[in-house]
Amino acid sequence: MKQLVVISGKGGTGKTSVVAALASVGPKKVLADCDVDAADLHLILSPTILETNDFISGVHPTIDPELCVQCGLCVEHCKFGAISENFSIIPEKCEGCGVCAFVCPAEAVTEHPRNCGKWFKSDTRFGTMIHAALGIGEENSGKLVTTVRNASTAAGEENGAEIVLVDGSPGVGCPVIASLTNADLAVFVAEPTISAVHDLKRVHKLTEHFKIPSMTIINKCGINEDQENEIKRFCLEKEILIVGELPYDMGFTKAQLAGLSAVEFDPDGLGKNIKSIWEKMEKNF
Repeated sequence: MKQLVVISGKGGTGKTSVVAALASVGPKKVLADCDVDAADLHLILSPTILETNDFISGVHPTIDPELCVQCGLCVEHCKFGAISENFSIIPEKCEGCGVCAFVCPAEAVTEHPRNCGKWFKSDTRFGTMIHAALGIGEENSGKLVTTVRNASTAAGEENGAEIVLVDGSPGVGCPVIASLTNADLAVFVAEPTISAVHDLKRVHKLTEHFKIPSMTIINKCGINEDQENEIKRFCLEKEILIVGELPYDMGFTKAQLAGLSAVEFDPDGLGKNIKSIWEKMEKNF
């Protein structure tokens, strides 16, 4: 079973639209949406949720007003301003560091497992999908991504899937590194803009560091010829295969509004282009 991760280095390049399109072609797959901070693959795939699981990470303290002597040591030592004037925890500011419990002379602070979000196992028209939603203001998105990746691998083995297709997180931080764990191939979705080209180079350094083979899809072709040429020059220099070029086409937007992949919405236009890209990827994968 191959692990294929689609990343971009920045948001807004069309990565999720490309993943949805690739999901609708080729062999049996398990899908994983690892953009847990702002997941949106479900908007196209309309999953039917089969399992809902809590994501527990870190601790959340509470202060017992019956035991609290209001000495102020917790307020003094909390570097996040997470304790109010009446000595209660402000959840959205608390980092779960535990210093309040450590310094409390009355042992009025207790720590509880922190529910930071949920992850789901769902069924879609293209196969099993593992996805998640990090709670508002919660941390540990990298750990949640790891949970999604592990669950998608397990689902692939259970279902006899040939491919785990991962919609990776934008950027180059911890969630992206977690998305790339055990990847056999990274596919860059690059748009011809200055910021996207800059971030393409950054994310390539990441995959190069982890020795993960990579390919590139140029999306939104036609909006800036100079930047398209810069992407091609960079890929040629770094020996990155360009497996396809997708035009700037309102068909992607119309497909999203219809809740369809570009292949389903425009099978004779964008659909043929996506199928050609998949065939080229398979040939070199």
